[in-house]
Amino acid sequence: MAARALEFAILTAARTNEVIGARWAEIDFAAATWTIPASRMKMDKEHRVPLSEPALALLRNLYTEPGNDLLFIGSQAGRGLGDRALAEVLRSMRTDITVHGFRSTFRDWAAEVSHHPNHVVEQALAHAIGSAVERAYRRGDLFAKRRHLMADWAAFCAKADGAVMPMRKVAP
Repeated sequence: MAARALEFAILTAARTNEVIGARWAEIDFAAATWTIPASRMKMDKEHRVPLSEPALALLRNLYTEPGNDLLFIGSQAGRGLGDRALAEVLRSMRTDITVHGFRSTFRDWAAEVSHHPNHVVEQALAHAIGSAVERAYRRGDLFAKRRHLMADWAAFCAKADGAVMPMRKVAP
């Protein structure tokens, strides 16, 4: 389950705590949207995440437990994953890659490989954009543009053209 949560975190460029606290009530399959309530966001502001087809497929195949609304269920009945579960998946692969490093990778990919504007990428990462004055006038969340961004990111993540670095450490 932790590996699926890590995959979801990568596909959505979300933070660990947002993923491990995700609930089925936050997912709208028809609209392909995950709405994270303000109470679980770093900036205390609701954040809508457009879900790519691979992210939706992952969710459709998750194990569910009666009475447990969490997307990613822990090993104890009625509980979710622990704070370190995603990091432990990476550690078990004998890698020095971090969960947050995938958010950084998303940011680097968007800046260096994609054609998506900086403000769309920053909005996808739920970062504050611009000065306080600019934020006061910026009312939209660029959702339609972020949907294209996340679809492109999912396609990039699925690509296996030999340019993808292995996540296991290679012996010197």
